[in-house]
Amino acid sequence: MSEPNPEKTSWPELVGVLGTTAATQIQHDRPDCAVEVLPPGAPLVPDVNYHRVRVFIDNNAIVTQTPVVG
Repeated sequence: MSEPNPEKTSWPELVGVLGTTAATQIQHDRPDCAVEVLPPGAPLVPDVNYHRVRVFIDNNAIVTQTPVVG
């Protein structure tokens, strides 16, 4: 893995990979952020939190959207 990158705010390269792999990479890049892996239909609070990254996965645990801080 590369060095942590506190400036990174999105991970488009993780779309199509396993959610657990994505969460591990995001936590490595941004240890200051909590990572939430969310399955289809998970209830969401529509708030903004700059210390959180949501990872949306499909029924096969594959990332479906670009994870972003917020």
